[in-house]
Amino acid sequence: MDSVYDFTLPDIDGQQTSLGSFRGKVLMLVNVASKCGFTPQYAGLERLYGRYRQRGLEILGFPANDFLRQEPGSNEQIKAFCTLNYGVNFPMFAKISVKGRRIHPLYKYLTDKTSNPEFGGGITWNFTKFLVDRMGHLVGRFSPREEPESERLVSAVERLL
Repeated sequence: MDSVYDFTLPDIDGQQTSLGSFRGKVLMLVNVASKCGFTPQYAGLERLYGRYRQRGLEILGFPANDFLRQEPGSNEQIKAFCTLNYGVNFPMFAKISVKGRRIHPLYKYLTDKTSNPEFGGGITWNFTKFLVDRMGHLVGRFSPREEPESERLVSAVERLL
């Protein structure tokens, strides 16, 4: 795999979605969870999406239950939670694993130090953010503690738009 565009996976409603359909957009890929201390970041992600979507930003949410079982729900429950509590409009995908033996190939690619030496390394918690340029290249990684609307993250997004 040469870029994130090479991956296809089910969205939150079970429809197979090629990340190639986002070609030409700036992407932020985020592993999310509903019962995490960082869950309120959904609000900031949604505001960031609303602010920059028309300029070409797509935020892609990937629910994962890899950290202290903080995403125990079904895809339907996750979708309802995100919609009701945070008004999430950005694309959400079906629950996957972002670490360990069952790591999804997309996250294996994102965290591989061979293909992504500058940004590789295991996911340490929910709400790790990967930034991908319009050509599909990984160009940034932000820790779960980095708020979606932080000056550093917003500056990185604006430079790519």
